[in-house]
Amino acid sequence: MSSPTNSVPYGVQILQKIADKFPRLTRIVDRENLYKYSVLILTFITYAAYHASRKPISVVKIVLYQNCSEVTTPAPINNTDPDWCNWAPFNAEHHNALFGTLDSAFLFSYGIAMFFSGIIAERVNIRIFLTIGMLLSGTACSMFGLAHYYNIHSMWYFIGVQIFGGICQTTGWPGVVTAMGNWFGKGNRGFIFGIWNSHTSIGNIIGTLLASLYVESNWGLSFIVPGIFIISSGILIYLFLVVHPSDINSDSHLNEKVQNGHKKKPSTSPQEVSIPLGDISSKELSLLPSNKDEVKEKTEGSPILSHLNGSPKKAVGFIGAIKIPGVIEFSMCLFFAKLVSYTFLYWLPNYIKYSSTYSPSQSADLSTLFDVGGIFGGIAAGIFSDMFGKSACTCAVMLFLAIPSLYAYNLLSSVSLIVNIALLVVAGGLVNGPYALITTAVSAELGTHSSLKGNSKALSTVTSIIDGTGSIGAAVGPLLAAYISDLFDWTSVFYMLMGSNVLAILLLTRLVKRELQNVD
Repeated sequence: MSSPTNSVPYGVQILQKIADKFPRLTRIVDRENLYKYSVLILTFITYAAYHASRKPISVVKIVLYQNCSEVTTPAPINNTDPDWCNWAPFNAEHHNALFGTLDSAFLFSYGIAMFFSGIIAERVNIRIFLTIGMLLSGTACSMFGLAHYYNIHSMWYFIGVQIFGGICQTTGWPGVVTAMGNWFGKGNRGFIFGIWNSHTSIGNIIGTLLASLYVESNWGLSFIVPGIFIISSGILIYLFLVVHPSDINSDSHLNEKVQNGHKKKPSTSPQEVSIPLGDISSKELSLLPSNKDEVKEKTEGSPILSHLNGSPKKAVGFIGAIKIPGVIEFSMCLFFAKLVSYTFLYWLPNYIKYSSTYSPSQSADLSTLFDVGGIFGGIAAGIFSDMFGKSACTCAVMLFLAIPSLYAYNLLSSVSLIVNIALLVVAGGLVNGPYALITTAVSAELGTHSSLKGNSKALSTVTSIIDGTGSIGAAVGPLLAAYISDLFDWTSVFYMLMGSNVLAILLLTRLVKRELQNVD
C-alpha cells in the first residue's frame, strides 16, 4: 500500500521537508491558505497555458494566405507566381473555408470529447489527468508548427493534428474547475471565479503575443513556443498541484478525524482515527471530512483509474446531471455565447487585417485588446452575480448590451485607432462576461445543487456538459464565419453574431423570470 506521503505531489513534499527545518517559519505561515491560494495560482497558469496553445492558428492564418503583391519578395524567390508567399494547401481561392474546416476539426472534437472527459475526470486522479493532457496538448500544438520545418502541405495532416489537439484540450476545464471547487466554498464564488477566469483572456493574450513574435519570420515557432509553454506548465502541475485538502491532510495530524473525543495513532488502513477537538484549530477542523460530507475516495498516490467500490457517494451520470435545474438552459445559452466569443478568438486578427492597413503582427497585437476587455467583463459579471444573486439576469443584461457594441464595432472600427481600441475593449467585456460566468461560478454552483443532496461528485460532469455544449457552439461559429465571409461579407458575419446573442437571451427567459419573481 502507498505510504501517506505518496498522496502529496513530489514538489510539495520537498517544500515541506525544507519548511520543517525552519519551525519558526511554519508557525508564521498559514499552511491552509498557502495551499489554497497555490491551487488558485496553479490552476490559473494551467488554463492560461491551455488557451495560449489554442491561439496561434488565429494569428498564423494571416500569413498562410495573404495578398502576395503587398509582401516584399526575398531575393531567391521568383515572384511571377501570384501565390508565392502562401502556404499550400491554403493558397486556394476558398482559403477561408479551409481555415474554417481546421477550426471546426479542433472545436468539434473538443466539444464532443468534453462530454466524456468530465465523466472520466470524476473517476481519476485529477493531477495526473491534467499533466498528461497538458503534455499531449503541447505536443499537438508543436506538431502544427513542425509542418513549416518539414514542408508538410497535406490538409489531412493539419486536420488530424487539430482533432488530436481538440481531444487533448478537454482535460483542462473539468480538471481545473474540480480542483477549484474542492478548495473554494460558495461565499463570493462569483467574484473569486470572475477574477480567476481571466486566465482565459490572459492565455489568449499570451498566445497571441508569442505567435505574433514569429508570424512574419517563422510561423512554425508561433506554434512551437506556446507548445513548450503548456508542456512546462504541465510539469509544474505534476510537481505542485494539491487537488484536494485531504491530500495534504494525509501527511499530518489533520487527517485524523474527530471521533468520540479520543485520539488514535495514524494508520495505513482505511479505519477512522480521532483526536480531541482542542488539538486542532477551527480552520484546520473545517478541512476535516464530516459525516455529512463525502470523504475523498482517492489520493494522489492512487492509480489514475481508481476503484470506486465502497465509496459513500457514486459519481452522477450524464442523465442525472442534465436533470439538475438550470443545466439545460445555461448549456444552450453558452452554445450561443461561445459561438460569438470563439468567432472573435479565431477570426479577429484576420478581420482587423482585412478592414485596415495594419501588418499581420500589428493586427494580432491589436486583437489582444478584445481579451483585455474580457478580463474586466468576467470580473464585473462575477461581482454583479454575487451582489444580486441573479446569474441569469446578469448574463441576459450583458448579452443584450453586447448587441449594439458589436454593431458599433463593425460600423466604426476603421474610423481611428483610438475608436477601434475603445470598441474592442467594450465588446470584449460584454461578449466574454456571460461566457466567463456560466463556465465558472454557474457551473460550480449547479454541480453542487441542493437537488444532489450533498453529493459533490457531479461537479466535473455538470462542468463538462455545460462547457461541452458551449464548445459545439464554439465550433459552429468560426465555421459559419468562414463561409459567410466568403459568400457575402464581414458585415453579414456580425449580423450572425448579433442574432446569436438574441437567441442566447431567449434561452435564459425562464430562468430570468424565476429570478425576478424571487425578488424580496
